[in-house]
Amino acid sequence: MKKFITLATAAFCAFSALAQSGKIKPIYYAVSFPNAVHHEAEITMTLPDAPGGKLKVRMSRSSPGRYATHEFGKNIYNVKATDATGAPLKIEQVEGDVYEIAEHPDVVKISYTLFGNHTDGTYVGIDASHAHLNMPASFMWVLGMDKRPLKFEFNDLDKYGWKVATQLKHEGDNVYSAPDLQYMMDSPTELANVKVSSWDVVNTNGKKQKMSIAVHSDDDQATIDNFAKMVQKLVLEEKAVFGEQPNYDFGSYTFLDDVYPANFGDGMEHRNSTCIVDRSAKVGGNENDLLGTFSHEFFHSWNVERIRPKSLEPFNFEHADMSNELWFAEGFTQYYGEMLLVRAGFNSVDDYTGTIAGLVNSVLANPAPSKFPPTQMSRYAVFVDAGVSVDATNYTNMFTSYYVYGGATALALDLRLRSEFKLTLDDYMRQVWLAYGKPEKPYTIPELQNVLAKLTNPKFAKAFFDDYIYGIKKNDYAELLSKAGLILQKAAPGKGWMGRVAARPANGGLQIVSATASNTPIYKAGLDADDLILKVDGKEAKELSALTDAVKDKKPGDKVTISYHNRTGDHEATVVLEESPALQVLTYEKANKELTQQQKDFRAAWLSSKVK
Repeated sequence: MKKFITLATAAFCAFSALAQSGKIKPIYYAVSFPNAVHHEAEITMTLPDAPGGKLKVRMSRSSPGRYATHEFGKNIYNVKATDATGAPLKIEQVEGDVYEIAEHPDVVKISYTLFGNHTDGTYVGIDASHAHLNMPASFMWVLGMDKRPLKFEFNDLDKYGWKVATQLKHEGDNVYSAPDLQYMMDSPTELANVKVSSWDVVNTNGKKQKMSIAVHSDDDQATIDNFAKMVQKLVLEEKAVFGEQPNYDFGSYTFLDDVYPANFGDGMEHRNSTCIVDRSAKVGGNENDLLGTFSHEFFHSWNVERIRPKSLEPFNFEHADMSNELWFAEGFTQYYGEMLLVRAGFNSVDDYTGTIAGLVNSVLANPAPSKFPPTQMSRYAVFVDAGVSVDATNYTNMFTSYYVYGGATALALDLRLRSEFKLTLDDYMRQVWLAYGKPEKPYTIPELQNVLAKLTNPKFAKAFFDDYIYGIKKNDYAELLSKAGLILQKAAPGKGWMGRVAARPANGGLQIVSATASNTPIYKAGLDADDLILKVDGKEAKELSALTDAVKDKKPGDKVTISYHNRTGDHEATVVLEESPALQVLTYEKANKELTQQQKDFRAAWLSSKVK
């Protein structure tokens, strides 16, 4: 992610000039792995020219691409401070993740042990096979010195047979650098026996850019090379949306990919790289499954890394980062990440109908979008974006992911631009890119509306943002999809439905383990989390099949009697079944309907490749 207040070019020029003149000495990190088998690293941070007065250092509480807080300070220990000769300095832990050195010389060294055994896009994973380093989860930093350049010395590479894969600048041997704290924090680093496959892309300005995938997996080089060819097709398809690639710093972009069953699946965007973690056994045989994450994260190199919400500038590593714009930053990316798999030829239109149905159901079949707009769901990311809590929540009824909410909004806008203005969402994204992404000028929601107004007209833009961004009105998806020869219809017409019930066998019945949805018959009958279902229509309910069996032959309007127990005693509820609100999408061909030429042309213009 881009976290610069100033333009990237200015930052790098300043870094180079100051480093050459010797005016600013970099903060230096030495990283070693004497106990990798037990998931530990030893890190020493050397601070030259330390400023006078109290010196505060800390671990981060948030991470680029994540919007909730994460207590990274819990995984460092043995924190010590010395001067340049190794003489101890008094260092005091003043908060959970903040340390203070009251008195110190010009040169201060701070060392600590880092533990990491959670390989994903947010945390750290260390073992004898690799060191997977998300920087905010790995490195302490000095408050008030975020403009200092930084250098990293990665040791023990030969010991473990590791290579370095990162967007940090390679200075030579095992030393890498970043111009400032924001860039460093945005530079995940994989130390492993990665297999690399690279190719060149000539950008629209004629400059050649090096694209690479660096994969840590149990695959041979031929498999990785073949997968790189698939990724290359996606790269060109995404470039076609915007008409050009960003000018990647140092002229390169790297897909970091860690594939292993014990991982925690994730994808995390960064300025000149992306960190993808998958739980498959290997890449081979799972290429198509992996491509969806590659597609989504690479689109972020435009949308969110450079087309950047003002609310995230600069990114704050000390607390959660709230934004109203994630429906656009993440949601529009979600739409493109999936749709471009069709344009690139990896998914068929029939494959894509399931994705469309998922987007539409997220806004039409769930309770939250009928009450809350995309902007509010975006703000809720500070709680739900891999946030950790132990108490129960009511997410079932008051939250829908800004990924799918925004994705459904992007789908509707794309189809409306095509049908009402003979324009496309590509046209809109390209104009947003030129106005805010390419010059790296952070945007606000009113500015997104202004771009749409210039592309269409002020009346349409105001109505769209008032109704669908600030408001809770929903687009007519059935009408819009029909223009492409797609049918939106009920998934289970004429069948009785009581709603999804999350329950587990317990105490001779079925214990409901989470909130029931407010648009379901079982909610309306008064059942909720912690209720113990004992009987369904007089039959014992000890397995989940008791609920599905009870409704399988029933129709909307039929009734089911549920006997249950909670802290107020024994109860009996009558559940009046309804028709499920869930929708499905079919092609005209699947429904044995004939496409008109206009529908064929509309679909082809929407979903065919744009690579020339």
